Amino acid sequence: MVREIPNNRESGQRMELKEIIDEIKERPDADRVGMILSHTGIVRGTARDGRPVSGLTVAVDHERLQQIIEQEKHSPGIVDIRVEIVESVPLAIGDEIMRLVVAGDIRDNVIPVLERTLTAVKETVTDKTEDYI
Repeated sequence: MVREIPNNRESGQRMELKEIIDEIKERPDADRVGMILSHTGIVRGTARDGRPVSGLTVAVDHERLQQIIEQEKHSPGIVDIRVEIVESVPLAIGDEIMRLVVAGDIRDNVIPVLERTLTAVKETVTDKTEDYI
């Protein structure tokens, strides 16, 4: 099962990491999972070029995101991939931007999928508008 976790920040319904992990552990095929890796991106106080920022806003290409998830879910040993991106909401320093969770059998399979998925999302799915100070 692969799904994009909807952005329900305004209604307070975003899933917490523990909830996602618990759901994965309750899957009928949970016996295939030997590792769950996660990435949580947060807003930092500087842009990559070092300029200070007060926050940012993110736009998401949902079609591209689904393509990436569908492609990576077919990788050897992968059981589940979850992605949550907070979009179209002004974010401040310290706010969570994105959560990515990859569950699979062994680290040799799971780590590369997390890295590829994260890179693809950051390079082809999200478009950040930073608010410079």
